[in-house]
Amino acid sequence: MKRANFYIKDIITNKNFVKFANYLKKQETQIFSYKDYFEACIFLGLDMTQDKNVYPHNSRYWHDIRIAEKEAKQRELNREKYKEFNKIFNKISNKYISLEFKDNEYSTIIAKSKDDLIFEGDSLHHCVGKMNYDKKFVDEQSLIFFVRLNNNLNLPYVTLEYSLSDKRVIQCYGDRDSRPNENVLDYVNNTWLPYANKKLRKILKTA
Repeated sequence: MKRANFYIKDIITNKNFVKFANYLKKQETQIFSYKDYFEACIFLGLDMTQDKNVYPHNSRYWHDIRIAEKEAKQRELNREKYKEFNKIFNKISNKYISLEFKDNEYSTIIAKSKDDLIFEGDSLHHCVGKMNYDKKFVDEQSLIFFVRLNNNLNLPYVTLEYSLSDKRVIQCYGDRDSRPNENVLDYVNNTWLPYANKKLRKILKTA
């Protein structure tokens, strides 16, 4: 649909000012309410050169309709954006899937989606689901791995951030940013990390 190339100020300041002011008075509509309506129409791609859109016969009714339509469209756009972001996230995850590891007690699992980060952060009461860790992941600045106990792989236990450029663990925390026990730290630094660095070198060599 045709998008108007002007803004509400163009209506107020041009020769239609008197008509516009009389319209607001007749409709008992405040300028701020009309501004919300107008911007919703622009967002929806309505042709705001047509009087039927600029001066709807029932201002309150069409205000509510256009605002609801705008919110619905925004939700849909956000869903599509979120889905597309998760596709990219999953692609990066698959690229480095070989860095996953399992020994007799622990497993190190790479995050597969932003949803994984949110679940991990909510479960362990830390900020891995926020603070742009997802963006750092898709930009391949650092990767997020979940350290889980083999007897309960679905239960969040310890989260680590791994720097791809420095090939080291940047952060490693348990519930509420607590320091993991020495067994976990020994596994992360002396078992998993050498394995991950070896696998990363192979990935970079074939890239």
